[in-house]
Amino acid sequence: MPTYPAPDGTRLAYRDLGEGDGAPVVCVPGGPADSRYLGDLGGLSGHRRLAVLDLRGTGGSAVPDDPASYRCDRLVDDIEALRVHLGLDRIDLLGHSAGANIATQYAARHPHRLRRLALIGPGTRAVGLDIAGETRRQVARLREGEPWYPAAFAALEAITEGTGTDWDAISPFFYGRWDATARQHHADSRPANPEAVARFGAEGAFDPPATRAALAGVMAPVLLLTGEFDLNSPPGTAAGLAELLPDARLAVQPGAGHYPWLDDPDRFTAVAADFLGRP
Repeated sequence: MPTYPAPDGTRLAYRDLGEGDGAPVVCVPGGPADSRYLGDLGGLSGHRRLAVLDLRGTGGSAVPDDPASYRCDRLVDDIEALRVHLGLDRIDLLGHSAGANIATQYAARHPHRLRRLALIGPGTRAVGLDIAGETRRQVARLREGEPWYPAAFAALEAITEGTGTDWDAISPFFYGRWDATARQHHADSRPANPEAVARFGAEGAFDPPATRAALAGVMAPVLLLTGEFDLNSPPGTAAGLAELLPDARLAVQPGAGHYPWLDDPDRFTAVAADFLGRP
């Protein structure tokens, strides 16, 4: 894997996927988790080169000397360092899940360095959009015909009411189909660095009023793509994020959960590739 130095000297790795010499789309995973769970984003690498970052302390990237550098706002500097390393004046940036919080803060801090921004199943902590437990339950009820639904919904109710912590039990809600592929993907996608996860949202990681104000000046086109069944990033919440950006459009992928490139690769890549266009 190619590597580059972060501003604090931490050696960071990224996967260079796809053919050709065109500028890649910089892809930021969620978690923080090993970026392998993104795969090639359902074949998006057949349309554009991808530079898929391993966040510090995950995958092929080094563990930093300063654990405080796992904080979301500080990870923005790692994205900017990758842009410089790639020799790009502006970047096409894609963030998934919690990685969308990093990408959103990058857009707020470096709007002139952004060509296009794609937020997939976006986390919204950076802009202070909270998701009520009832909102998640409403999305979950769309799946009530599934055989695994009764046990999964009971676990979800307990979690959203603050009386349960069985996150594994609600895993089927994050996929459009809870089949063998989804089960394997889930098993392979668990964050392997508890400290990186714990410190990601530490005090100071988010300043929603400042981020909202800065996003009002982001002129780059933005795509917000979420799944119809996405319990993590419900369509209504993604729509609220879209309203904060001057040139944003929302795409809700039918039958998809939190990993739309896995649920329907052709539909996902058609939308994403059309938006990202040529480098």
